Amino acid sequence: MDSWTQATLALQLLAIDPRLGGITIRARSGPVRDELQKRIDTKAKRIHPAISEEALFGGLDLSATLATGRLVQEQGLLATPGPISLAMAERAPARLSAHLSIALDQNAGHTLMAFDEGAAPDEMLDPKLAERLAFHTDLSEVALRDIADVTPGSAGQPPTLPPGAGFTPAQARALPYVAPELIKQITHIAAQLGIDSLRAPLFTLRAAKAHATLHDRDTVNAEDIEIACALTLAHRATRIPEPAPQEPQAPPPDQTENQNSDDTLDIPDELLLEAVRALLPDNLLEKLAAQKARQGRGNGTGAARKGNRRGRPLPARAGKISDGARIDIIGTLRAAAPWQTIRKNATGRDTIQIRPSDFRIKRFEEKSDRLLIFTVDASGSTALTRLAEAKGAVELLLAQAYARRDHVALVAFRGTEAELLLPPTRSLVQTKRRLAGLPGGGGTPLAAGMMTAFEQANHAKRKGLTPTIAILTDGRANIALDGTANRKQAATDAQQIARTLRSQGIDALVIDTGNRPEPALRNLAQTLDAAYLPLPRADAQKLSQSVATALGD
Repeated sequence: MDSWTQATLALQLLAIDPRLGGITIRARSGPVRDELQKRIDTKAKRIHPAISEEALFGGLDLSATLATGRLVQEQGLLATPGPISLAMAERAPARLSAHLSIALDQNAGHTLMAFDEGAAPDEMLDPKLAERLAFHTDLSEVALRDIADVTPGSAGQPPTLPPGAGFTPAQARALPYVAPELIKQITHIAAQLGIDSLRAPLFTLRAAKAHATLHDRDTVNAEDIEIACALTLAHRATRIPEPAPQEPQAPPPDQTENQNSDDTLDIPDELLLEAVRALLPDNLLEKLAAQKARQGRGNGTGAARKGNRRGRPLPARAGKISDGARIDIIGTLRAAAPWQTIRKNATGRDTIQIRPSDFRIKRFEEKSDRLLIFTVDASGSTALTRLAEAKGAVELLLAQAYARRDHVALVAFRGTEAELLLPPTRSLVQTKRRLAGLPGGGGTPLAAGMMTAFEQANHAKRKGLTPTIAILTDGRANIALDGTANRKQAATDAQQIARTLRSQGIDALVIDTGNRPEPALRNLAQTLDAAYLPLPRADAQKLSQSVATALGD
């Protein structure tokens, strides 16, 4: 089943049973997405990430209140059930995701079509909201010519429902019955795929019932179960189950036994797993490894900072007018409007009266620039190779720095000390000039390199940057921080600096370039609370891709 078929079929199942929650559609703006939007109910309410809470839940109608002299409330978008279309879903703030999650949990008849337009893997819908949507499809690789000849009702395409043909919750409860044994089997399949949420098998059951209803069947058959598993479980899988070993086929059961078990569906687990495997992405393991490396570490972008001058607007808050504060006039009037009658009666003045408690201050949120500090081991006989890899990786990452607003710095350590070879920059010309003709050889002062990177990270934080340290080494530290050749003390110094980095909240990444993974580097990464990437013999292209994936680019 291709991505376009998944998307159109999912929309039809949502029209049958709104309790499926919705669908995440990853697609950039273009003709393919426009074609899909034509198949969404025309009554769908369109919202955007910056939508106000008043628009969602309703609130004071300021114009009507001031015109009539009495309190007039307006109705919000979530007051009436129906389909909702969210554009730029990857930019939805946490508060909007929470509001939509609550609305879906209340089973009020809402369905959400979340259009994820993110260009990078880390730009995605909030995971907590995505968990409440049964379906997910990626139309990034679908071209208009691929769907030009696809019309509803053609071969391989399900029939189209008329506009507004969705079921009410009461009607949805009358969908085909599924035996308890099949419920247990679907839950077992989800567990084999590494899915720990019970919403997934529940969505699978609902999707199977809706698919049977779509084809005018009174009972759920094997095809319904297979399609439902593929649509609801594939994008949630966290591991690829191994195929079951081949077993001798049992003789066919007696015909009389089949007649006595017409009401029971006997679907092999392997058949359902194969339906899910068909939709698993080829790079599932790489994506899961990158997600695990970034777990709890943010999305790889600069830190969010609240301000009052520029950035993404946040809801206004009560506050005092001080230097630099910008008053939200509409928010202030909304706060003052309910009290006008009382204030006019108290003062006898027929004018709009604003009190200090009514003041609302504008707030904004902006992302700081990120600084990626490469800390490269330039010691030993393979130093020139590692420096060449780092040089190529830095240049490749700088090629995209303008789009991500990233800065790059380079620290090399060899002999008994570390040296800042490249201060924070986004200049590719300056980078090539500084990296040309770098010497190598000598001991491995890992602690000195980490200390220099730590100093650069602190300096970057004072300038408003968000630093991340990428340590590139084979892990054989043998020079202590004081410059003496002491392997044991060198390891102790590195661990001490790692604890300091972690206490300061500085993100890090440990890249092991040794021929075999080094346990000492894995322990160092654990102390840093950093991602650990064993990359023996990595070239510049593989190194830059691995760093970008681990950091969420």
